Amino acid sequence: MIEQTKMDKEIFIKKDDKKPIVKIIKKTTPSLAERGVTQKQLLQKAQKIDNDEFYTRYEDVENELRKYPKSVWKNKVVFCNCDDAVDDNNDKRRTSAFALYFLNNFNVLGLKKLICTHYNGRIDRLNQRTKGCVFTKDGSREIKHAPGGYTGSFDDPLSLKILHEDTDIVCTNPPFSRAADFWKLIIESGKKFLIISNITNPITPAFIPYFKEGKVWAGYNRVDEYLNQKREIVRAAGSWYTNIPIKDRPKYNHLKIIPLKEIPAKYKKFDDKKTLSVDNCYIPSDYKKPFAVSARPILNGLLEKGHEIVNDNQYFPYVNGKKCFGRVLVKKV
Repeated sequence: MIEQTKMDKEIFIKKDDKKPIVKIIKKTTPSLAERGVTQKQLLQKAQKIDNDEFYTRYEDVENELRKYPKSVWKNKVVFCNCDDAVDDNNDKRRTSAFALYFLNNFNVLGLKKLICTHYNGRIDRLNQRTKGCVFTKDGSREIKHAPGGYTGSFDDPLSLKILHEDTDIVCTNPPFSRAADFWKLIIESGKKFLIISNITNPITPAFIPYFKEGKVWAGYNRVDEYLNQKREIVRAAGSWYTNIPIKDRPKYNHLKIIPLKEIPAKYKKFDDKKTLSVDNCYIPSDYKKPFAVSARPILNGLLEKGHEIVNDNQYFPYVNGKKCFGRVLVKKV
């Protein structure tokens, strides 16, 4: 349990308080053509995202988490360490979608405990204290408290204490602009995790080693829509990532593993260094040399299908002297 000082602000939520009811409206996701963008434009935009105020939609949390067996969550302590903890008035509009999902399904999943943080690094000049807080649901008991000087950041000393001493699974949407710091911290902690991050991570130098060493892989879904502070839809290309085992990944079917000569000419080409690049998830089954792929095959499970990343570096093909979009080199094991 987290010790509470005399200065802590504590709010007890009665057991019989009504939980927020979330209404999920199913809708068909528009195609890229309907949005007027290309896959490449989405990827390039995702690489430039530095706005930390992106909130995950409830339906995206639900669509991913319900795909994992309940045994993953049973008797586990879940830590949402990059979220808005439950609002004082249980206002679902000001509460993290992650917190809402776990609160709504606490008993169904058989959770032992849920811990959520709220980030606010600004100083309250009246009492010189930051306003970060921690929400904890332990069985039927729910407590929200604001320790003095606590920012709520995932790397705050208190957050790190919770991570290392109390947590079984981390589940959150960390800020895109601090993803490298967050991934390093979480992976080194040795905890299970299920998080959202940039869709280009499998071909980005800071993250390539994690995929190469089998410390992380894609979840089931990608996430292209988020909410800003005004609760308006904003778009950025993201994906779920995890170290929780996934068996019989549905997106294996997107991989087209066939002999090189059968791959359509427009989806295979050799660059100025005579290195092969393939597109549209075509994978040469009989090619023994390293070849370049985009993030998509990695997200679809290529590394689980007898292939490995060659090195820790991003690879940029040059065709007729022109630099092409970044990739990663893989080869058949």
